[in-house]
Amino acid sequence: MVNFQQIAESFEEALTNREFSVYLQPQYNHSTGALIGAEALVRWISPKHGFISPADFIPALEEMGVIPTLDLYVFECVCEFLRACIDSNKSLVRISVNMSRNDILCEDYIDRLEILRQKYEIPTKLIHVELTETAAVAGAQIVIDSIKKLHSLGYTVEMDDFGSGYSSLNVLKDIEFDVLKLDLKFIAGTIGNDRGGTILTSVVRMAKWLKLPVIAEGVETIEQADFLRSVGCDYIQGYLYSKPLPVEEYEKLLCESSVGTIVPQMNLVDTMSSGKFWNPESMETLIFSNFVGAAAIFELRGGKTEILRVNQKFLREMGMNMSESAILDLEPENTMDEENLGIFRSAMAKAAESKSEVECEIWANVCSRTCGNEKVCIRNSIQLIGESKVSQLFYVMVRNITLEKQALSGFARREANFKAAIEQANMFLWEYSIATKEMRPCFRCQKVLGLPPVIYNYPEPVIESGLFPADIADTYRDWHRQIAEGVPSIEAILPLTADHVPFHVRYTTEFDENGRPVKAYGSATLVVDK
Repeated sequence: MVNFQQIAESFEEALTNREFSVYLQPQYNHSTGALIGAEALVRWISPKHGFISPADFIPALEEMGVIPTLDLYVFECVCEFLRACIDSNKSLVRISVNMSRNDILCEDYIDRLEILRQKYEIPTKLIHVELTETAAVAGAQIVIDSIKKLHSLGYTVEMDDFGSGYSSLNVLKDIEFDVLKLDLKFIAGTIGNDRGGTILTSVVRMAKWLKLPVIAEGVETIEQADFLRSVGCDYIQGYLYSKPLPVEEYEKLLCESSVGTIVPQMNLVDTMSSGKFWNPESMETLIFSNFVGAAAIFELRGGKTEILRVNQKFLREMGMNMSESAILDLEPENTMDEENLGIFRSAMAKAAESKSEVECEIWANVCSRTCGNEKVCIRNSIQLIGESKVSQLFYVMVRNITLEKQALSGFARREANFKAAIEQANMFLWEYSIATKEMRPCFRCQKVLGLPPVIYNYPEPVIESGLFPADIADTYRDWHRQIAEGVPSIEAILPLTADHVPFHVRYTTEFDENGRPVKAYGSATLVVDK
């Protein structure tokens, strides 16, 4: 093991003699097996001291203040390699280089990077810059300005070691990174356990909303890789696929591999900005909260539905005095029976396939502390707003139509009772429109007398049929003339049908707001001799 003094004395000569070698650790798409990139790492192989661990020389060089010199050396080596690949028409994937807090604090560091890149004529799309979380918090405004400059020059900037420090979310909130590198060490152990798996799933979901591709580094087992893929993180780096390789070995691997690119893994609708939608002060949130109807965001993942966000109108529409947190804690599958869950899932599937709004009505059992357990009927208007390989996002407008359904159910019961009563009373009913001379008979008229649903030029067709015999035809025609002139009501016992069966026939006239007769309601009840 070398000490600080030995490192300090050997550094300049080692740099001149190219004792520092660039190693490249491949990155893969675990779903396709395609090589999608590599991270450039530095190794020191000294003729005098042998292999010197980065854990030994990096802290020493940081203390000496010469890390920017080494990082520029690594950057130039990467440019040399990429230039050689371009000149020989070899397959290419981008390479990520590290940028430390010492580099950021070096005022002309980015300018010196650019001089080297332009010297070798390397497109910026082939070089990503990795900035560690600890570097990002070294001086917030300096970091923000540096990343803006890198973006203006066309570089893609990755946040490295996400989760390894204490300010990950603050850094991600304040600084516009393009790619998120997830450090599996921050949830050391089996990532499939409840807590580790939940954390990973949440981080990947958050990154998707931010449209940030995620690369998981430190992946060592197939179980880890498969779990990451199951939660939507396809891109991995680690010993499972490959250790860091010397340039020559990496070049051989590159020639033998299929290559791909990294892309955001949640595709949102073109009109939706996820950043603005989740910003509490944005116009999108203002509209969602105040100017649309009762609405919610649902996520469908792995056969399970989760409510991600609701507005205040949604809470009021549910009508059970439930808080937002209580709604978000609901598991929608547990509120519906198999039939209604099938209806809801089918509507989601149709919305996803058609990319248009789909409506459905479902009954759900919802429990609140205030109102207890209630069965509610919800009309849902569902629209797909985003999807990835493992999940789909839906915007759902809802209406609580429980009271309407109960009213209709009560009406149906009353109608059934009314029909039964009419059957028992030997009564026939109909509606007569005065202006059009249209008659609409009741169900019993249609069933017993064989009348059609609508009779035109009434009463002539029923007179011609003999339902109203010829000897009372003129009387019945005169009734309709009186109704058209505005008689409020008229009634008499008339012999009907060819058998002259006596019925009590009655009309009641309905008038509009100007006093003109518009309709008349007729009834005919069999006269029973007491």
